[in-house]
Amino acid sequence: MRLVRYAPLLLAGAAACALAHVVGILTGHPIWRYAEVWSVGLLLAFAVVAGLPAPRWAVPAAVTALLVDSVRSIPIDANTAGWQVFEPGDGVDTLSGFNAGLSLCASSLAAVTVLLVVWRRVSLGCTTAVVALVATSLFGYSVVRAVDIWLAVPTEQGQYLTGTGQAETVIAVSLAALPPLALGFTALALAAALAERGRRLASSGAVLLALITVPLVEASIGAVPLPFEAGHRTAFFAWQVAGPRFYMPHLVSAMTTAAQLTAYMLIVVGLIGRYHRAHDAPPEEAGG
Repeated sequence: MRLVRYAPLLLAGAAACALAHVVGILTGHPIWRYAEVWSVGLLLAFAVVAGLPAPRWAVPAAVTALLVDSVRSIPIDANTAGWQVFEPGDGVDTLSGFNAGLSLCASSLAAVTVLLVVWRRVSLGCTTAVVALVATSLFGYSVVRAVDIWLAVPTEQGQYLTGTGQAETVIAVSLAALPPLALGFTALALAAALAERGRRLASSGAVLLALITVPLVEASIGAVPLPFEAGHRTAFFAWQVAGPRFYMPHLVSAMTTAAQLTAYMLIVVGLIGRYHRAHDAPPEEAGG
């Protein structure tokens, strides 16, 4: 197929657009509003041109879910900013963090789920043990964050606001962590399945996608109205990095986005073209 020769150019274009998108997030001023849309769109074109694995609908369906979300999240105003003000009697919106996490993770979760359904066979072994260890660590981190916030709320509550219950806060924080954790566990399951089939590059992309669960958990928790600095002692990822001579408020967001887009590319490249092998086809096509 003659179009195959353009596959490297399409992949390079996707990477360049991804870089432009990340730089825009880092600086807080998008270089090009449609950079992410074009990055994912070119990645989809690359997948189609380079050679799709069987079943041929799986990878396009997964990338299309990402493309729809990138269109939905096109930046509107880079200078938009706001303040969150607490007043006496304010309570916690228990679904605010969950909704934020769902908005961040829904498309990635859908894409990973589609791929996992197709390449779902996982045999018990060393890979599965490593995946289980990482999954336990992700879950443990979320538990530690919820407990720390639960312990910190009474102190902060006395200084800044009243009317916020510990139980209500823990429920809100726990719900906020659910979408990122679902993405992390599903990505790890996909990584194990792909590793068992010899698709190491795609598996590494799935692992990378799982690892960004931690900053996504922090982003979801950050959407929960909490007392000032409640639970910051155990936050591994601060969404603002500040120092005497260093201020980059979007550093973690940019790093997370860069890792996310890189993971997508590794998964797609690892599943198509010359990386596709007959012996690691989906179960229904491998003769049982």
